[in-house]
Amino acid sequence: MTDQHKKGEGGTSVEVLVVGAGPTGLLLAGELERRGISCHLIDARRAPLNWDRATVIHPRSLQIFESMGLADRFLAAGCRQRLIKIHSDGEQLGMMDLVSCGSVYGFNVGLSEEVTENILTDYLRAQGGEVNRSSRLIGLAQEEEGILAEIERDGSRYQMKAQWVVGCDGVHSVTREQFGIAMSGEEKAKLWAVFDVTMRPWRDTYEGTFVYLDTPPVIMTALPKERWRVYLRPSSEDSDLIADARGTLKPYLPDSSFVDVENPNRFHCHTKVATRFRAGPVFLAGDAAHVCSPTEGHGMNRGIQDAFNLAWKLALVCRGADPALLDSYEIERKPAAEMVIESGNRFEKNLTMTDPVERANRNQAIRETLAEEKTRHHEIVAETELNVEYSGSGIVFGDQCDVFAAGSRISDLIEVKTLARGRCRLVELTQRVGHTLLLVAGKGPDGEELAKLHAAVGEIAAENELFEAAFSFGLELDPDTDIGEIGRAELALLGVDGITVFAVRPDGYVGLRADKDHVQALKRYRSVILQGTREAVSAA
Repeated sequence: MTDQHKKGEGGTSVEVLVVGAGPTGLLLAGELERRGISCHLIDARRAPLNWDRATVIHPRSLQIFESMGLADRFLAAGCRQRLIKIHSDGEQLGMMDLVSCGSVYGFNVGLSEEVTENILTDYLRAQGGEVNRSSRLIGLAQEEEGILAEIERDGSRYQMKAQWVVGCDGVHSVTREQFGIAMSGEEKAKLWAVFDVTMRPWRDTYEGTFVYLDTPPVIMTALPKERWRVYLRPSSEDSDLIADARGTLKPYLPDSSFVDVENPNRFHCHTKVATRFRAGPVFLAGDAAHVCSPTEGHGMNRGIQDAFNLAWKLALVCRGADPALLDSYEIERKPAAEMVIESGNRFEKNLTMTDPVERANRNQAIRETLAEEKTRHHEIVAETELNVEYSGSGIVFGDQCDVFAAGSRISDLIEVKTLARGRCRLVELTQRVGHTLLLVAGKGPDGEELAKLHAAVGEIAAENELFEAAFSFGLELDPDTDIGEIGRAELALLGVDGITVFAVRPDGYVGLRADKDHVQALKRYRSVILQGTREAVSAA
């Protein structure tokens, strides 16, 4: 038993109780501990998973892992899935190459979920946290100053007080049930199934995902060591899964065989979203808040993004920011979940069509979509989860811009040059536990004006607990003022002509874009984040 758990049994209060140690709960707890927030993470399982069916890690999640210093571990452990090839009725309908997604991570990564959990568990421990296993949430009671949780461990019960509780405990979330939060959506009538396999021979790329819209439908995603995870809709509740998959694949791979089949099992699929992601001091994240079809592989990734969004906000509130900041969690994350649910439902419908006319129309629509560059790019950006933005959130604001407005995610392709680092990607400067200020100057301002504003922005960052660091960039590197260099092409990507100040949030999104009145805009943004969302935005 860990020391942390012993303190919990004694009734010690913690700032945040996290329920569920899947990828969402592990990342949330790790990021809270990284920010110095006392966190107690419980999980009902006695031991980590030995195998789990989730496998795809999307580029947006890789960006998050990079900011945590973990991207290299995931890239080393997994395999790249760069291409997605879609087939039906014996032919290839089209292909997507994720290299054009708009990120340095122009690929998905194939990695079984238990490995993801192992990496995130190591990260949590490196921050000083731990998973308290065999610990099941029994009840939650709201008190005047937070929550009283009752937890059962190995037949005995203990209580723990927490200011905040985050339920990351899956589709059957006890946390959600305790606070009477409903889920809207449906349970799919037909089962899904999955197994791992080696294909012999295999003459195509191992950096791919292969989709077969036949009967039964089959999806193959690449795993390390030239293995495949095969998802399919079984022909019946007791059918031979291997025979089902072989029947679909035979027209495409007539001489290939399945070798070393492992982990065959069936599972139910839900497509649901919680009606609320927050009830007072209680939050829902990951599968506790939303569950989607496995067809597009977004479930685990959306939970990772939930955790990354919530962690920095909870940390600020625990340190004294107005709790109104936390209203933005549902405002930002629920639409992202609903978007994936809708997309998954459409794809499920495409997968299960049996009418010949409907199938022919579907096939033609897919051909046309993937043949045209603009529509293909739209599908690629959605697949890689780089289409999520927060422009409708109450805590982002500023001057309008078509290419890089507040609520946009900062691109990881933009390069700059600084005295300290030399040439680097802009995002490398913003990967922090706090906000980062970026002052970017185009062709308009003279050197004196830029230097003056550079000094003013630096002073704001130094005296303000919200902003961790500040960097300034112009067309030339200036050793005297420590102003870095940015190219004209990068300025165009940012939509900067004169002088623009960006406040980049810890999750990599732009909270503020100010093309004028820069200092006053920064002060207003600080009020929005630290002193209360509605009042500050209204005053701004």
